[in-house]
Amino acid sequence: MFDFLDEDWFIITLEIVFVILIVFDVRNYIRTKKKEYITNIVLTAGFAIWTLMPMYTKYFGWDESQKSALLSTCKGDVNVTKTCICVNDTLFKTYGYDEYNALEKGETEYKEFIKDTKEDCLDDSWFGFF
Repeated sequence: MFDFLDEDWFIITLEIVFVILIVFDVRNYIRTKKKEYITNIVLTAGFAIWTLMPMYTKYFGWDESQKSALLSTCKGDVNVTKTCICVNDTLFKTYGYDEYNALEKGETEYKEFIKDTKEDCLDDSWFGFF
């Protein structure tokens, strides 16, 4: 139900909202010099870090060499390569490197994850771009 929380568009929208809120408070602080706006800026920045940091931790779990090794398995037809890269990008977002290595690749949960990810990657609907 809450699959949109892991989508890039949602994370980018959250970042934009936090930046707008901080800019608004900075502008009001410069204009009025009220200390409440400093509190708002600190609280908004803290809440942004608290909210967005877990979404970025998966990206930090992979080295570039590990990513390129996994992406090197994508060879062949252009459509197959695009699907493979899309699936691997989703793997990078969902699992850290150690978690990925500890996964049982024959497990039904992992197979279902790969199946759902491939369906999402092959979906050419209008909503697939958002």
